[in-house]
Amino acid sequence: MKSNTKAFGLWSAVFLGIGSMVGAGIFVLLGEAGAIAGNLVWISFVFGGIIALLSGYSLAKLATAYPSRGGIVEYLVQCYGEGIFSGSISVLFYLAAIVAIAMVAKTFGTYASMMTIGHDSGMWANIYAVSILLFFMFINLLGSSLIAKSENIIVVIKLSIILIFTVVVFFYIKPELLSLENAPPVMNIFSSIALTFFAYEGFRVITNTAEDMDDPGKLMLRSMTVAILLVMALYIVVTFAVFGNLPLPEIIKAQDYALAEAAKPAFGQTGFTIMAIAALISTASSINANLYAVTNVTYQMAKNGELPEVYERNVWHSSEGLVVSMGILIVFVLFFNLKVIAAIGSISILFIHALVHIGHLLKIKKTQASKILVIFAILSIAIAIVLALAYTSKHIPTVGYFIAGGFVLAFIIEIGLRLITKRVVSKQIHNNVIYEIEDKIEHIIGE
Repeated sequence: MKSNTKAFGLWSAVFLGIGSMVGAGIFVLLGEAGAIAGNLVWISFVFGGIIALLSGYSLAKLATAYPSRGGIVEYLVQCYGEGIFSGSISVLFYLAAIVAIAMVAKTFGTYASMMTIGHDSGMWANIYAVSILLFFMFINLLGSSLIAKSENIIVVIKLSIILIFTVVVFFYIKPELLSLENAPPVMNIFSSIALTFFAYEGFRVITNTAEDMDDPGKLMLRSMTVAILLVMALYIVVTFAVFGNLPLPEIIKAQDYALAEAAKPAFGQTGFTIMAIAALISTASSINANLYAVTNVTYQMAKNGELPEVYERNVWHSSEGLVVSMGILIVFVLFFNLKVIAAIGSISILFIHALVHIGHLLKIKKTQASKILVIFAILSIAIAIVLALAYTSKHIPTVGYFIAGGFVLAFIIEIGLRLITKRVVSKQIHNNVIYEIEDKIEHIIGE
């Protein structure tokens, strides 16, 4: 007999990846990266996409060898063993995910402030950001599935708005704005790659579908590649549309809401409003999806011994991890500006991806991946980290301390929990050996 058809085929996985990538990131990171690389930021998006493709290749091979909903956390444990290092980086991954959600919430607050009071007010942006976080906390606590069920519809709406915007504003492009004469120094392109890679970072969620994919060995890498290439093409044409309609000084001035501002030449204030609404929908859905994912990760980490036992106890229909995560999020929203949050999040995520790929080299025989491509993934990420730190430290001198502090905090948390709880990080795949055997038997019988 053949096994039942699983939830994810090629296009459902591709759609999930596109929905995760084309979210809040494009509404804020385009302006942030553009403020660095100017009208050459499209090249930065190409390089960010190439790094995403290399990283995606490595993660796809790991996902095929270790099909687990734990994703990156599982790969860290498999590659580095059940030790303090893998546990600490897993904690750091959780903290980086929190930073990413905080960035999305700040973006929501910025657009909401522009919509309601007509300008970007820091106070009102924070009020809106905290409000949307608390709203989704209660939605998740109450166990409502309404918003989760509407995610696909939201993805279609935001993609449709972005595509219509791009097609129409292309007719209003002023070629002189894209001229190389107005371009910043070439090195600025490479300095912004960390931010542009961050705009692709959602591709990793495809790996979490490995357990529910019909044939991960065949479909995982293919769906990863297709999703990243399609998003890369979209980002490049959106970049041309924005930088061909707005002078660089205006983009820098409106960098937190550049996509909406770029709609004005073609659509007027109505275009700004529509793009702002799209940003609000996109950021809200991203907050909901990622908040749920992060609290699930904290719950899984608690079971594996990486977070306190208090995270395992339920509050109504969700975990206390949701409430604790909310407290950390509010601190980030209230005390960090958007530029600092984006810099910390983008560079930290690059570090984590690099460590996963370095660990992958230890399991290369198991995954049967190309060693050359994995090494290229490591080298490209390392170069992006160095360039991003060199540029960012000139404008945000404390960014290096925040990132280093995150690493130190993660190790302190992990060591402290091991001493207190006597737990160790466990490999989920070892716990699922019986299911692997059953799948192999079903596959053999099916043939």
